[in-house]
Amino acid sequence: MNLTINNFHYPMSRGAVLAALLLIAGCQPQLPETARSGLVYCSEGSPESFNPQLVTSGTTIDIISQQLYDRLVDINPDNGDIIAGLATDWQVSTDGTSYQFTLRDDVSFHTTRYFSPGRNFNADDVVFTFNRITDPLHPFHLQGGGVYPYFQSVDWAGLVKQVEAIDSSTVVFELQRPDSSFLSNLTTDFAAILSAEYGQQLLADKQPGQIDRLPIGTGPFRFREYQKDILVRLYRNNDYWRGDTQPEQLVFDIVPNNARRMAKLFTHECDIVSYPRVAELELIAARPDVTVQESTSMNVGFWAFNTQKPPFDQLAVRQALAMAINRAAILQAVYYGQATPAYGILPPTSWAYNDGLPAPVYSPAKARTLLAEAGYPNGFTMDIWAMPVQRLYNPNALKMAELMQADLAQIGVKANIVSYEWNSFRQKLGNFEHDSVLIGWAADNPDPDNFFRPLLSCAARDSGSNRANWCDPLFDEIISKALLTANQQQRRALYLTAQQYLHQQQPLVAIAHSQRFQAISSSVSGVTINPYGGISLQHAARVEP
Repeated sequence: MNLTINNFHYPMSRGAVLAALLLIAGCQPQLPETARSGLVYCSEGSPESFNPQLVTSGTTIDIISQQLYDRLVDINPDNGDIIAGLATDWQVSTDGTSYQFTLRDDVSFHTTRYFSPGRNFNADDVVFTFNRITDPLHPFHLQGGGVYPYFQSVDWAGLVKQVEAIDSSTVVFELQRPDSSFLSNLTTDFAAILSAEYGQQLLADKQPGQIDRLPIGTGPFRFREYQKDILVRLYRNNDYWRGDTQPEQLVFDIVPNNARRMAKLFTHECDIVSYPRVAELELIAARPDVTVQESTSMNVGFWAFNTQKPPFDQLAVRQALAMAINRAAILQAVYYGQATPAYGILPPTSWAYNDGLPAPVYSPAKARTLLAEAGYPNGFTMDIWAMPVQRLYNPNALKMAELMQADLAQIGVKANIVSYEWNSFRQKLGNFEHDSVLIGWAADNPDPDNFFRPLLSCAARDSGSNRANWCDPLFDEIISKALLTANQQQRRALYLTAQQYLHQQQPLVAIAHSQRFQAISSSVSGVTINPYGGISLQHAARVEP
């Protein structure tokens, strides 16, 4: 067994690993006692924002979205069906361009030290929320930089013509064209509903930027404090419309180092740790005081090339790099067999999965030939950016980068491994400063479009979330046609074509579809893995001994 500290790997026995983890925990600053009085979730990074509209980072979403906010509609995690949220029901016009929602009238926004609502949630809040995204004249549109990466990647502004409040409990979305993914996009963690009344108060106080730093939502918890790189503290929302929320206090302990998170779990300073490294699962599962939860999740880990940078703008170079890496070795050394090999970006559980894609070819000899034909007989030097955090689609990006570095050396390519603090990493990625990057995507809903447009559309490139920096009008045309019909058979045919085209163009190399794990104290119940989106901690409760 290996222990990883500061990116160095030490072979150790199971007992030595446990002793080292406990030593690490003892050397770390401890949370104040008041922070440990509620439920503690060890998070791998700090939130980028407290508004889900402004991010696509799963680290941020896990902390804020389902804890602080609600959406108009939700996903049933058991079967993927769309179910009622803040909207009790909805009707769709026969031409698919108008959606009318009936809203709940008994939902209150959070009462905090900085805001006391004077009314319940109503249609004005829905109009406020979505006009902020699309209307450049909206008083909050440019707050946070005016970038709404998920919504821009699916061309929300080009789709939604108007959001209108018919009365306090009825709102209508008028669309420019039919879009079969529209309702699914409203279920994502990014579609959180904000308070228009709170926005008006901030404008009156000349503090509009606070809307994304001091959040107000309708979710099961309300915001209390944030200490950057230390903790986020939330209190229970006693007026939550869905019913009782169990924890009185919820603390997200920010612990970027995986070994330290595990140590805190073992010393009971953390109750929940998501995305433990699969190499440690046997050790964790052997403990009677910790439970390992596992679920099949729709996700993909991939290696994306910056296709606007030479030599990655050449198809032959991208194909050569893809052939040079030993994916079987990666699946064993990084995922420990707890992942399915990826032939494309869609996982096999998707109804649009193309099972006719050819298996990836591992051939250093063919890779060298392709590089020579592309004008690089002696190879070149490049960077591989590796995430500094563990995510479900890639439990150890640094280890993966090291394996790929060795593979690429065999074809004359010198690869430098680059990493930064997580928020800086994502900011630099959004500016396309990378040559290539090891990253991935986890589904927010079961619609196949949730993989295609957010990852590889031209709109996603413009918003900075297309890590391949790739814009292909033909690809965009294919996936756009799939949205114009609700017929699943017709959509599937188009998505099969899209997957074949991606295989030919190779803007990224799909590596694996991973199982999802989380480690939880045996004294905690009511926490399950959601196959779509972030984690919900509303029903977490301590089990009486």
